[in-house]
Amino acid sequence: MGKGYDADMNKLTRFVRHQKRTRHAIYMTDRQIGRSVRKIALILLGFVVLHIAAMVWLEDMTPWQAFWLTLTTLTTVGYGDLSAQTVPGQLATILLIFGIGITLMTLLISDYVDFRIARRERIRSGHWNWNMAEHILIVNTPKYNREEYFVRMVTQIRESREYVEVPIMLLSEDFREGLPDSLRELGVVHVTGLASRPEDLQRANADRAKHIIVLARDEYSADSDSYTFDVVHRLWESSLASKAIVEVVDDNNRERMRNLNIRSILRPIRSYPELMVRSMTAPGSEVVIEDMFTHANDHTVRYPVWLEGERWADVVNSVVQANVGTPLAYITRDGEVVAHPDGDHHVHAQSLLILVHTEHVPETREVHRAIENHFNYRLKHIDR
Repeated sequence: MGKGYDADMNKLTRFVRHQKRTRHAIYMTDRQIGRSVRKIALILLGFVVLHIAAMVWLEDMTPWQAFWLTLTTLTTVGYGDLSAQTVPGQLATILLIFGIGITLMTLLISDYVDFRIARRERIRSGHWNWNMAEHILIVNTPKYNREEYFVRMVTQIRESREYVEVPIMLLSEDFREGLPDSLRELGVVHVTGLASRPEDLQRANADRAKHIIVLARDEYSADSDSYTFDVVHRLWESSLASKAIVEVVDDNNRERMRNLNIRSILRPIRSYPELMVRSMTAPGSEVVIEDMFTHANDHTVRYPVWLEGERWADVVNSVVQANVGTPLAYITRDGEVVAHPDGDHHVHAQSLLILVHTEHVPETREVHRAIENHFNYRLKHIDR
């Protein structure tokens, strides 16, 4: 019964200590934990100095001998090369080292271990103060497949040379139990909180971020734009709107966001997080790419055009100068798509992919006429 009782008490003790450390991790600040460790360390140092002085005075030791004896005794090593010989010296050792010093040393080690455990717990639960600067702050998480989305987004960010080492932080309440290993391995950290709360934005160091990405909480619901607007308005009040790249579900809400001087506004396209990355690495390119997903402004049309070795630069010039559109790629006779070839590349094609204005989509004959007129004009001038 005694052994079983002791085992149960040990389990209870470990559980209580774990709960204490968890509370430490979440509710105590770094300053409070550090203050506790420093306080014990200073008290311990005071008793160490007193014991050194007692050994010099009572045992006629040199300061170094007294220091050596104090440390070997305090750490319970006890080499035995030095020891207190007089009764007053022995009483001083019993009181200052055995009675107080070793106890304080144990408390100091215990508090330090608690601090390390608390630090890990706070990092895991998103309550650690990272004190970051020039980082990418991502606000909110997608409603579906959030881990896969972030892995793909961060991987794309890391492929850009200027963002290989840039810190990435998530501000969200969706990772209370810690980030998935796949994200931590990519160097992502997180803060548990809401961007609608100023204190959480402050903990995420939004004022020192390089980019602030505000994702739609639900990419299929226009209601999420209300929360997005609240976040963006807080950024605007803090003069941070110019750093923000924001997802808006309902196009009718775009004007409200623009009035807050947002850097970039995008539709949520969860299968293509690279669009968000392009808006950071090449501002403005996201508008061109987004247009390709819709017919709102510009879109790509495939035109059957037979080409027999003409230079790509001449093909592009012929179409652009005729105000027909902008060639982006061509399709070979084998069906292969060749995007953005070099200007001197000789094209053997069956079709062209041309970016055209939605309000005026050229007919196929207009494209043919533009190319024929251009090359006929060149032939006339060559003959002369």
